Amino acid sequence: MEKTLRTAATGLAAQQRFIEIIAHNLANVNTTAYKRVRPEFQDLLYERLRTMGTSSVQGVVESPHEVQIGSGTELVATRRAFSQGDIQPTNNPLDLAINGDGFFVVRRPDGMLLYTRDGSFRLDREGRVVTSHGYLLEPGIIVPEDTTELRISRDGVVSILTSDGTTEQVVGQLQLARFVNPAGLRAVGENLYAETVASGPPILETPGQGTAGEILQAHLESSNVELVEEMVNLIMAQRAYELNAKSIRTADEILQTAVNLKS
Repeated sequence: MEKTLRTAATGLAAQQRFIEIIAHNLANVNTTAYKRVRPEFQDLLYERLRTMGTSSVQGVVESPHEVQIGSGTELVATRRAFSQGDIQPTNNPLDLAINGDGFFVVRRPDGMLLYTRDGSFRLDREGRVVTSHGYLLEPGIIVPEDTTELRISRDGVVSILTSDGTTEQVVGQLQLARFVNPAGLRAVGENLYAETVASGPPILETPGQGTAGEILQAHLESSNVELVEEMVNLIMAQRAYELNAKSIRTADEILQTAVNLKS
């Protein structure tokens, strides 16, 4: 019964983590360009009570099967799904969505390069394009003060119209970063991801060329969380938690019965 208690406890811990992940997904259902997280579980080590080929009747019959009892489950990975979210118009010229693969590159004040699908950019007091947290977009783009219209093409060319309204001037070229294994990126909060050994180094490409996606100006990508799927997962996790708790109660009742037999 002690083994039953330990095994059921691993199930309770695993389902608790599952519910925490679901809650995080649901909390970010309206977060721009959020990518949902899916947990991955594995069974734990097995106790081998009888090996294959052991004679069940001495020297007469050999068992074709092993007798094994598992010891529970554990959370071994969380995989982020980078499927495309819905693209919504915003009428804000500094809102950018990536239609396809790729990430915007931003630079933190400490010089570290990070990557994001969140294209809700702003202008700081110096006219530089930055994220909502003030991180610089790379390569850097400065919009002059007398700009009357900002244009960003699907291939990432940034141009402006000045106050005279006739002269179009190119002020920058956006680049997108791709990764061989985007699921290997590490989420660091603020809709940002960091490069890891698992993701591989970034591959910089011009939007719309190669396998890089296109830039859609005045649009934002929505979260790819599916509410119905998350609610179904929540119900499954709740039922699994209840069943593991019932296993513990059953084991406790059996132990209590065994104790009472001695009295």
